[in-house]
Amino acid sequence: MADRVTVIGWDGSPLTAAARSALAAATLVAGAPHHLALPEVSQRAERIRLGSVALAARRIAGHRGTAVVFADGDPGFFGVVRTLRDPEFGLEVEVVPAVSSVAAAFARAGMPWDDAQVVVAHRRTLRRAVNVCRAHTKVAVLTSPGAGPAELGLLMEGVHRTFVICEELGTEHEQVTVLTSDKAADRTWRDPNVVIVMGGPAGPTVSGTTAEGWIAGRDPSAVARGWTLPAEAYGGQLGEGETDLLRAAQLARLGPRVGDLVWDIGCGSGAFAIEAARAGAAVIAVDRDTQACTRTDSAARSFGVHLQIVQGDAPHILENLPEPDVVRVGGGGVAVVSAVADRRPQRIVAHASTRDEAELLGRDLTEHGYHVECALLQSVELDTRAWTETERSVAFLLSGLLPERVS
Repeated sequence: MADRVTVIGWDGSPLTAAARSALAAATLVAGAPHHLALPEVSQRAERIRLGSVALAARRIAGHRGTAVVFADGDPGFFGVVRTLRDPEFGLEVEVVPAVSSVAAAFARAGMPWDDAQVVVAHRRTLRRAVNVCRAHTKVAVLTSPGAGPAELGLLMEGVHRTFVICEELGTEHEQVTVLTSDKAADRTWRDPNVVIVMGGPAGPTVSGTTAEGWIAGRDPSAVARGWTLPAEAYGGQLGEGETDLLRAAQLARLGPRVGDLVWDIGCGSGAFAIEAARAGAAVIAVDRDTQACTRTDSAARSFGVHLQIVQGDAPHILENLPEPDVVRVGGGGVAVVSAVADRRPQRIVAHASTRDEAELLGRDLTEHGYHVECALLQSVELDTRAWTETERSVAFLLSGLLPERVS
């Protein structure tokens, strides 16, 4: 095992005394080509071009001597420190930090970033990174080859955002470009780069809060309490399948979360779509009725959440929508449920007013390979002044879980 391992963050600034001292003593140095070319790297040291961090860590673990690992930005922020400290390698490291690439990008843009979401985009996580950009107003994306600005722009079709693209930060080739998301695919971008994605509605104003904030990323106090809000919050115009308790049960079954894309088919007033968005998910709300789309858009603006609203008849309108993670079917019957199941989302919920209809929906989900559950939900609202019944609703709630996509 290496006698000593020092991780040096590099942001283009002159190396600190601690970094120079570690390099002078190093018998092995790992890093990108521009790190290994630095004059402070000893000619006597073994040099490893850093590709796979795990492979480098294994090599360092078997090295007798002192080692230095270079990383761009702060190596403790989505960097190599996590991998090097994995128990598999048994390495204890000392860290010389630098300004992170995200901090540098926001500094170049002259913007605060304590209210930003930060995501890493690889080929396998690109879709989830895009969903975060769909759902939030300020996101920093640490990109990688094959999951860069062009790919982000292509996958955000139908959602308008502004990109601030920071290429090769800290080098003499550094460049900052501002353009709209639909133009990002028209150019070739140099790695490494960071993309700041901005746009969408501002968050709702909440009395009693200050502009200073107290938590990074997203202020929970800006979100109204409760999974579901009463009908009055949506102007009292809720449809038959939008009751508070049914929505709460649907949300519990689907569990929308940050990084998910939710389809809400037959969005009605937009109540479910808005509450899924309040959970941090990206949401596409679909309805054939113009007034329903208008109501949903108005409600989304009042709650400060971003929805992509698509007007059209399901199931045909669903063909060109991006891949969903979870889906609520608010109307359309078996034809729509079947079309949704063909797209293989992890979870689907639907409701029916009769047992026969519930059986048809459940049978179709089962034939598509979903594990199906059904519950009869009955709610009775009471006037507590006289404890008399004011409203009763009954619905069959069906939920389908795709075993192959359980996560």
